Amino acid sequence: MNDTRVVAGPASGQTSHTHRARRLAVTGVIATLAAMVATTLAAALAQAVGVDFEVPDGGETIPLPGFAVVTGFFSIVGIVIAGALLRWSARPAERFVWTAVSLTAISLVPPFLFGADTATTTALLGLHLVAAAVMIPTLARSLRTRTD
Repeated sequence: MNDTRVVAGPASGQTSHTHRARRLAVTGVIATLAAMVATTLAAALAQAVGVDFEVPDGGETIPLPGFAVVTGFFSIVGIVIAGALLRWSARPAERFVWTAVSLTAISLVPPFLFGADTATTTALLGLHLVAAAVMIPTLARSLRTRTD
């Protein structure tokens, strides 16, 4: 018996794209949580060895939860950038790495502008690099083309 009926369904490319986007989002959120924990723990360790995280412009000290909040916010921005590149770039992983490394380099400038002491400036630079070391490779791996 020959069955010649055609069953209509979603285009396989769209399903694959939706699956990859969902995987990117889940991976990104997990990496964001890991980056938040890593930067907060690194900041706590820096405080334990004497870094005060005091910013002279106003004399305020950056609180530990502040590191988690800022890391979380900018990590989500990174996920959005990765998602846009997944959608509109032929080479999303390569483009993401270049974009993220460039933005990380730019993010290393403000700690020098705050007028904080050397220990605080150095710790802030290190914390930027900790978050980047978690987020960039994780999202880049998730953007690489895989056979589903």
